[in-house]
Amino acid sequence: MVGKINGLFGVQGWVKLFSHTQPRKNILSYQPWHIQIDGQWQTLDILKGREQGKTIVAQLRDINNREQAQSMIGIDLYIEKSQLPKLLEGEHYWEDLIGLEVINQQQVVLGKVSNLVDTGANNVLVVSGDKESSSSKDRKEHWVPYIEPFLISVDIGKKQILVDWDEDF
Repeated sequence: MVGKINGLFGVQGWVKLFSHTQPRKNILSYQPWHIQIDGQWQTLDILKGREQGKTIVAQLRDINNREQAQSMIGIDLYIEKSQLPKLLEGEHYWEDLIGLEVINQQQVVLGKVSNLVDTGANNVLVVSGDKESSSSKDRKEHWVPYIEPFLISVDIGKKQILVDWDEDF
């Protein structure tokens, strides 16, 4: 997912975009976008787009007024993975990390990566796992900074991330 339609702009069907790309305006360079409506994938073509103040706005093919644009609010925007630039050795897209098992140096499984969060200072792995307690089985969530010295290694082949993180933290 590269972004989301999150608002209206003007009266001619333009929409505001929330972009996950860096810099934010790069979302406009990925075309076409793919959206899912009622379980069906559709292609969305961008006619025009630009930065408008602190937001990104776009005019979409076949969306010509506010009413049509209103129905698009909240829709996630996707692209083909083949549209993304190739990464250097040791670099990973967030999508590739989601679902990987996270273990610490003591070989304790902390859980699986459910999400990543950009805190501004650094990215953080959100790791969800089960923690046994005497009364029940609880969900335990770890927020592990995705930087050294906490991140030791990522092995996509083994679907595993090794971290220096205490299981009780």
